[in-house]
Amino acid sequence: MSEANPAAMTAAEGLDLSREGGDQLPLRTLASRSPLVMPPTATLREVLFAVSQGREDAVVVADTASGLPLGLVTLRQLLHLLTFADTDLDAPVAAYMIGAPLTLVADAPAHRAKVLLAKQGVGHVLLVEPDGRFAGLIHQADILGLRAGGAEELIGAIAAARDHQAMAAVASKVRRRGAELFRAGMGVEALCQWLSGLNDLIAMRVIELIEDEFDLPAVPWCWLLFGSEGRLEQTFTTDQDNGLLFEPGKPEDTENLRAAFLPFAQAVNDALHFCGFERCRGNIMAGNPQWCLSTAEWRECFAGWLKVPEPEALLHGTIFFDFRPLYGRYELVDQLRAWLLARAPEHPLFLRALAQQALDVAPPLGFAGRFVYDRNRDFPHTIDLKIRGARLFVDVARIEGLAKGIWATNTAERLRATGTGPGRSAGDIAAEVEAFHLVQRFRLHQQLTTTDLDGANRVDPSQLNELNRLMLKEALKQARKMQLRLQQGFGL
Repeated sequence: MSEANPAAMTAAEGLDLSREGGDQLPLRTLASRSPLVMPPTATLREVLFAVSQGREDAVVVADTASGLPLGLVTLRQLLHLLTFADTDLDAPVAAYMIGAPLTLVADAPAHRAKVLLAKQGVGHVLLVEPDGRFAGLIHQADILGLRAGGAEELIGAIAAARDHQAMAAVASKVRRRGAELFRAGMGVEALCQWLSGLNDLIAMRVIELIEDEFDLPAVPWCWLLFGSEGRLEQTFTTDQDNGLLFEPGKPEDTENLRAAFLPFAQAVNDALHFCGFERCRGNIMAGNPQWCLSTAEWRECFAGWLKVPEPEALLHGTIFFDFRPLYGRYELVDQLRAWLLARAPEHPLFLRALAQQALDVAPPLGFAGRFVYDRNRDFPHTIDLKIRGARLFVDVARIEGLAKGIWATNTAERLRATGTGPGRSAGDIAAEVEAFHLVQRFRLHQQLTTTDLDGANRVDPSQLNELNRLMLKEALKQARKMQLRLQQGFGL
């Protein structure tokens, strides 16, 4: 590994850590403005007057009795009506509103809105409660969008792609642009979310193209992401971890539905591989019948893992418990996650076993503070910073998040959400997050300096300058402190 620039590293991470929360914050927490809401019978003249009295750039049209949103009228749309159309200002606004605006539940994560805003090219998201009542309005300015970092052209190329070759070309451009942003000093958290957002758009477009080739069953379904994809922590070398969830009308239809979905899921896995997202070596992919399941089967899987914490269940816990929806009926996956988070804290034996498994991987530091190298013949004198670096933080954050029923899957946001406690101050939380991102930065730098996939996460500390060696040691010491907290918390 060549010398990294420690000044750029610390400056970029400092910007990263100034953020409170991130892409998995509930959207309702970002809807800071009080939107203008008017009934469908209001005239355009009344709407224009209301807009002129405030600073809103959109009007929500909602039923006053039920609170259900019916549509949206934007300032841009009103200006067009006034300038270019023969508009009757005394006509009801319902005749001119956008009748099916982008709508998400208010507790959906910000990342979901970010990706859908970019995909659909719109400027607003209506927020609703689970029962459909209007809850708020999000403008694209309210969330950190994907337009930064020169992504505008990439988003357009993704939307315009019509075949695998075009998708593979734009996926390669995304990785190259991500590398440029990293070298320019972009913070790790922002970069991973940038990559994850664009990779989401690529995968969604791939699914759209292939969906058109199949006569899929007319039942609700959703594509799932696990592992680093589920945590929004994708790096430059990442493989597929995905699955498919469907909702049969009758339980006895499950096998036939699975048989119908599998060829489609396998085609998507093949297309993603063609685009540079390597197939999962453990075959954790939607095209595997084992992970193309009904809602009831997914619940059965999670319930079985929680109930009997055998080694295989613990292994699955490190992958599957970080899931999020990508494409399809998001509410199916949100319901599954709510179900899981309500039950995980009720299984202390599983969480304790998961903690013991995490403690079995110690930080690569000896008693004298020296690095302890992996015993790897192909890569002597190196440390795998995925397994013995980033994983240390990921595991602790996951266990503590499950124990407290925290919705977020992202490691940094889990660490923030667990909050302060005995022996853990706000400064400690910031140090943990910074240490995790520092380890990730070393990993990303290594991935850009090697063509050997097996060595993509392996760092030789002797090749680092003295300051970077010290920084890496201090980051690993934070992981050791976190493991000590886990050990004490579970009495291990």
